[in-house]
Amino acid sequence: MLNWINQLFSPAKTTDKTDYMKKFLIVGLGNIGAEYANTRHNIGFKVLDYLAKKESLDFQTVKLGSLAEYKFKGRSFFLLKPNTYMNLSGKAVQYWMEKENIPLENIFVITDDLNLPFGTIRIKPKGSDGGHNGLKNINLVLNTNQYTRFRFGISDEFKKGRQVDYVLGEWNDHEKEALPERLEIAVEAIKSFGTAGLENTMTSFNGK
Repeated sequence: MLNWINQLFSPAKTTDKTDYMKKFLIVGLGNIGAEYANTRHNIGFKVLDYLAKKESLDFQTVKLGSLAEYKFKGRSFFLLKPNTYMNLSGKAVQYWMEKENIPLENIFVITDDLNLPFGTIRIKPKGSDGGHNGLKNINLVLNTNQYTRFRFGISDEFKKGRQVDYVLGEWNDHEKEALPERLEIAVEAIKSFGTAGLENTMTSFNGK
């Protein structure tokens, strides 16, 4: 009885709130299947695969995707590769966001961008879908565009009418040679987002 009374008048614990803010959902957008593995459109998958290999993480097949958990400096990064195909990415994002109780401000979506030179990084706290079907579906399902997106430039060096072929095409030799360095920077940006915060991360990595 005495214990119950003590608990009743004790200050509320803040552990749950603290844990809540230390969890991050890092979403790499892409399409499943070997035919898409090395395409420009799959840069989101490629960044997460690079991080997983670097840190010896294993992806597990889960509901609506593949998931790996990365622990770093007291934070938990849930690395998600949706298996819904690009156009339905929002369903997987919403499910894992709710399941792991991750706040909207701790969502980080990695996607390709035709409007940026190859390898260029642009991190923004919100924005339009820019014509990207993956972002378009996430905006629709979450009913907001107020989440952080990491745009990885793939350039727009394609002939008129060949955009789809270009986006779903494989990296050229020059891009393949340069990718490891760009992927390394992308991984550091993910870590920074969870430890240094969005503003510091944008300052450190945008245009890098």
